Amino acid sequence: MLLSKTDSRKKRHRSLRKRINGTSERPRLSVFRSTRHIYAQVIDDLSQKTLVSAADIEEALRESKAPKKERAKLVGAAIAKKCLAQGIDKVVFDRAGYKYHGRVSALADGAREAGLKF
Repeated sequence: MLLSKTDSRKKRHRSLRKRINGTSERPRLSVFRSTRHIYAQVIDDLSQKTLVSAADIEEALRESKAPKKERAKLVGAAIAKKCLAQGIDKVVFDRAGYKYHGRVSALADGAREAGLKF
């Protein structure tokens, strides 16, 4: 049986999640990439709560008519800014089964440049 792209990604994500876990000291920065938008959230897996989230559909980032890769970098910077405001400076990066290139790596670079460590 052949799996669809989405099913294959979800299978990879389940495999990754066995090794990646977010704690209150070092929460998990999870990325979701749709065809048009990119979303990121910082999650504490122990308390099962989303601490911070950012997406390119938010009011501040929606104005940008930049290409998707540049918007992903802006989302990374926005999530880092929100994390630092809450006192979170270290995270575990969860690429959610996506390859670490393109928009996913741009988001990570934007977060690193804004001061987040992972």
